[in-house]
Amino acid sequence: MLNLKEKNISLRALEPDDIDFLYTLENNTNVWEISGTLLPYSKHILKKYIENAHRDIYEIKQLRLCICDHNKKAVGLLDLFDFDPKNRRAGVGVIIFADANKNKGYGQEALILLEAYAKKSLELHQLYANILDDNAASIHLFEKMKYTLVGSKKDWILSEGKFKNELLYQKIIK
Repeated sequence: MLNLKEKNISLRALEPDDIDFLYTLENNTNVWEISGTLLPYSKHILKKYIENAHRDIYEIKQLRLCICDHNKKAVGLLDLFDFDPKNRRAGVGVIIFADANKNKGYGQEALILLEAYAKKSLELHQLYANILDDNAASIHLFEKMKYTLVGSKKDWILSEGKFKNELLYQKIIK
């Protein structure tokens, strides 16, 4: 059986009680450039999203898990997206929301758990991450987790009137 717990965090499915956390995170304009969000989300839309979050990854090609601290409090989200079972790969995104929860190793532990899940349960061969080249914290995290920089997409994201490069990191996990 796969354990979704590490020393300081656990991963779990989204719950109805996560609505306020999700509402705050999704409507924070500071994260919109990485999520591609253009408009705020209503609680109604997010409630429907949570209600459908149980759908099979093979059907919807994505999975969102809540990162919880040792007190079972939501501190971030872990996304598996662009799930491609034929080619045995998926994209991964991690966000630790509050500054007070950053630099505690939560992102690293979440990736450790995700990699084990991706190998054992989904039989994936590789994971990849798209990271803006000015996001030093994410670059540090993924490099620490042995992801390799394999490319750069020039002027990929338009943010506040300026184009930013997006880096592509990849890790063969099996």
